[in-house]
Amino acid sequence: MSATYPRHATIVLAAGASRRLGAPKQLIQVDGESLLRRAVLAALQTRPAQSIVVLGAQSDAIFKTIADLAVQRIDCADWHLGMGASLGTGIMALDDSIAGALIVLCDQPALVASHLQRMIDAWRTSPSRAVASAYSGTLGVPALVPRASFADLLELRGDYGARELLRSRPNEVVAIDAPDLERDVDFPSDI
Repeated sequence: MSATYPRHATIVLAAGASRRLGAPKQLIQVDGESLLRRAVLAALQTRPAQSIVVLGAQSDAIFKTIADLAVQRIDCADWHLGMGASLGTGIMALDDSIAGALIVLCDQPALVASHLQRMIDAWRTSPSRAVASAYSGTLGVPALVPRASFADLLELRGDYGARELLRSRPNEVVAIDAPDLERDVDFPSDI
C-alpha cells in the first residue's frame, strides 16, 4: 500500500516587467531554455497536484515558452502592484484540497528540481510548518508554505512576497541550504 501524502501545488511567479533588467527576465536563455521554462520544469518534477504560473507583463509572449507544459495559466490584473499581488492571485487560484504551496520564482538560474524535491520531502514530515531555501544568511524562496499561512500571504502588499513572512517566523520554518540560489537575475550584469 502506498503512503498518502498531503497534496501540494506549485506557484511559479512570472508576472513582473523586469524594469531593472530592461527586458523580460522570464525569456532569458540559460542552456537553451528560458528561465521561466527551467523553473516550471523543475517545479513539475515535484509532481504537484496543481501547477500554476502567474503572468502579468507581456503575458502572451511569455506564456508561449511554456504553453506545451501541464500548467494552469493565471493572469494577474494587478501585476504592476508588485509581487504581493501576483502571489495573492496564485494563492486564490488554489484548489481547496491543496495543503501547501511551493512558491518558485523564475529568476534563479541555479534552481534545480532536486532542491525542490528536498523541500517537498521535508514538508511532508511536518506539513504544518513552512520550508524555505536558506542562502546569504536568510530564508527565502523557493519556499513551501502550508495552507494555514495562505491568509497571511493574501495580506502581502507591494513588492513583498513569501520571503518577508518566512523571515518574520523563523522558528516555524524548516531551512534547506541552497547557497547557489543567492544569485538571481535583476540587472544586465547578472546575466
